[in-house]
Amino acid sequence: MPRFYCPVPLSNGQTLDLPPTAARHVQVLRLQPGQTITLFNGEGGEWEATVARMGRSDVEVLLGEHRAIEREPKRAVHLAVGMPANDRMDWLIEKATELGVRSVQPLHTAHSVLRLSGERAEKKRLHWQSVAVAACEQCGANRVPVVHAVSDLSTWLDGLAPGRPDQPGLRCLLSLREGTQVLGALLGHADPDAPLLFLSGPEGGLSPQEEERTVQVGFSAVSLGARVLRAETAALSALALAVQPAV
Repeated sequence: MPRFYCPVPLSNGQTLDLPPTAARHVQVLRLQPGQTITLFNGEGGEWEATVARMGRSDVEVLLGEHRAIEREPKRAVHLAVGMPANDRMDWLIEKATELGVRSVQPLHTAHSVLRLSGERAEKKRLHWQSVAVAACEQCGANRVPVVHAVSDLSTWLDGLAPGRPDQPGLRCLLSLREGTQVLGALLGHADPDAPLLFLSGPEGGLSPQEEERTVQVGFSAVSLGARVLRAETAALSALALAVQPAV
């Protein structure tokens, strides 16, 4: 059944016009009055809806029952990443959403190739948020991860403090330096319900000064093994290790 994101309050028996993007997709699929679709608004669960009317550019639907279905991983995992160049950030956000990430923080770092600011940065953020929405529609997730505004690493780290109850206590820096813990071993001894924050650098990783600063705010340097992975591959590999199947 086709699934569409509808970020408005929804209730059983409600009649509403679909948002423009969802309406356009319904029309492209050539759905007809009487056919059913699934809607979700990101607040939990999903609704069955029946197409009531097809206009030239609008689609009216009638909402049916709410189904309290959650497909989120057991552990909340957040990802902060030095933005990779070209279209790799799109791919990273799409796959991270499919795996169940709760939020993504795009960062400028010393080795970053991609640099964004002002209106261009906000336009990119909105684009990445739409990538996350589309991934949720495809994979069955009913909660859309938040893509935060682009920030400099140093500014973002200034907002973190060790031991704050509103921030993940388990913080892991993906590092290539020797002597780091193996992520799989660390997770094996961690509380499976504890929120987790990953920080991953761009192509070339973080600078030694940046790594030192992250340790000062409570990050543990971890390794994914002996192989050198691409920036986006490393972030997604760590996420895949950390998430647990929904229960």
